[in-house]
Amino acid sequence: MTVTKPSTPVHPYYPIEAEIVGYLANEWDTLTLLFAFAGGCTAIFSVTYMIVKRLRPNVSYSDLATVMWFVLCGFIHFFFEGYFAFNFKRMGGMQDLFGQLWKEYSLSDSRYLTQDAFVLCMETITAVCWGPLSFLTAALIATDHPLRYPFQGIVSLGQLYGDVLYYATCMFDHWLYNLSYSRPEGYYFWCYFVLMNAFWIVFPFVLLWNSVRATGRAFSALEKVDKTLKKKQ
Repeated sequence: MTVTKPSTPVHPYYPIEAEIVGYLANEWDTLTLLFAFAGGCTAIFSVTYMIVKRLRPNVSYSDLATVMWFVLCGFIHFFFEGYFAFNFKRMGGMQDLFGQLWKEYSLSDSRYLTQDAFVLCMETITAVCWGPLSFLTAALIATDHPLRYPFQGIVSLGQLYGDVLYYATCMFDHWLYNLSYSRPEGYYFWCYFVLMNAFWIVFPFVLLWNSVRATGRAFSALEKVDKTLKKKQ
């Protein structure tokens, strides 16, 4: 009698029965990919710092940090997430830096390799809308333009809304259908899925709150001026 051995998954992603078209294992190891990503972020921060200090030598630390945040968001949204939106049909076989980074991250969320409708639409909107607007917001803050607060609020609300939906759709499938897109090792879920996306919950919330407060102060000051003018009249 022939004993049939259980078939082994052709990829390391969960659920193991997920179909990933043209899958090829990454050529670079995890540490190499993480160092490459960290190096890219460091270069972006360094160049941004020099440009902002040249434009506004006396820029405050909070404004400088905010500009750096939006520039980083611009690069991630437009180039990295835009890369995914453009290549979503063939992500499983991509072997350039961005492709391997996405496959590494997908160990915590395999939807990025299975042509999932939600992540495709969400990432496309993020790349097309919030990428360019992040660069614009960074420029407005760097030059201390009055429109910085409206655009800061718009982009931050968009980021916050998209990230909440991203978490919610994944948790919905997990709790209702017992369907997990992350590997069972805890660090994929907590470090990749939770921590790396939490930045786009915390920072946008703080910046949105700052925008609302600044808008409130502006209208309050305008109201006082109007009342003063009416009294003089």
